[in-house]
Amino acid sequence: MTDFARRTLDALAEVAVRLGHTPVVSLGDGIFGKDEGKNPAGSVKDRAAFYIVRDAVASGALAEGAPVVEATSGNTGIGLAYICGLVGIRVVLTMPESMSTERRKMLADYGAELVLTPAAEGMSGAVARARQIVEEEHGFFADQFGNPSSVTAHFETTAPEIFAALPGVKAVVAGVGSGGTAMGIKKYILENGIDCEVYAVEPAESPLMSKGFAAPHLIQGIGANFVPALVDISAFDGIVTVKGEDAVKEVGALFRDHGLASGISSAAAVLAARALRPRVKGDILAVLPDNSERYGEGLYR
Repeated sequence: MTDFARRTLDALAEVAVRLGHTPVVSLGDGIFGKDEGKNPAGSVKDRAAFYIVRDAVASGALAEGAPVVEATSGNTGIGLAYICGLVGIRVVLTMPESMSTERRKMLADYGAELVLTPAAEGMSGAVARARQIVEEEHGFFADQFGNPSSVTAHFETTAPEIFAALPGVKAVVAGVGSGGTAMGIKKYILENGIDCEVYAVEPAESPLMSKGFAAPHLIQGIGANFVPALVDISAFDGIVTVKGEDAVKEVGALFRDHGLASGISSAAAVLAARALRPRVKGDILAVLPDNSERYGEGLYR
């Protein structure tokens, strides 16, 4: 192991204690939310970002002086910028120009270098540009959509936390961005023989997994215009679609009724959980990926 790897892994070990152990809150009618916005950089992606960086350093895939490069709709980039900023690793991020200015500002505040790609190209355009930068700068491609470290993060941390907090939960609902959260939880359920279903959430306007087509939508962070390599659609017990306008309205309702400053994708997960209420006989947990601060103004109206 190189001196760089040893130093960086020691520093990352100190970061690890800050991650996870997020609260589970009751939303009524046997529905609960795991508030991932309470992670240090504000989202569920902090977990995956940590595992991706740690595993890359440990394996030698990330060498001293090389940048971490990623295509991101915001949260993964924020998590990577946070983790890498703490241990002195350069980060270059690509993202569609349609992403909110709040997300861009947060990335810049953490020291990330941001490259915007045409909105019409969606996340696939951001991925293509990230791969170009990796070649140009000899960087490490974090590859959130295909890196198994993302699944491992949720298998080893998020899932055990869920079942420790709610041992009898019968369904977990998670939006699919990279797919790491849902796939990691499903893997944990299968390997431990737990009686619990996993439902994926996607935008009704862009139902790629359930109906085979993608289109623009309002729910940032989920519903990429391609099926990520990490995702096995057949692993899900069902796919629930949520309209973007409904999710935006639900953000305000969650704040007024429960005091939760949740983001749009969190609201979508809650709406999906409610839609499942008639068919699931037992507690339902919705993974709430982030908070509202990175979505722009006016969400609580």
